[in-house]
Amino acid sequence: MLELFQAEWCPHSGKVRQRLTELGVDFVARQVAADPESRRGLREEVGEIEIPVARTEDGRTLAGEEEILAYLDERYGARPAPDAEEHRRKALDKAGLPE
Repeated sequence: MLELFQAEWCPHSGKVRQRLTELGVDFVARQVAADPESRRGLREEVGEIEIPVARTEDGRTLAGEEEILAYLDERYGARPAPDAEEHRRKALDKAGLPE
């Protein structure tokens, strides 16, 4: 299963989580320390301290929003799950943004 090393407050992590949800991809979210200087464990585990970072099912490490989103489009296609629009609408509503 794909692992996403991320933080709830991080907008880049949020974009990746949203795409995973839209594509209907199961993943495990791993929370990381807020301060990059405190992310020694993350560096030891995946070789990065910046988030988001994903580890694929085959052990590949993807660093940053752009690399992760490109991988997701390549691996799962750009086809959203049947309820993707509903997820997107709820996310925008929660954030107080117009649709």
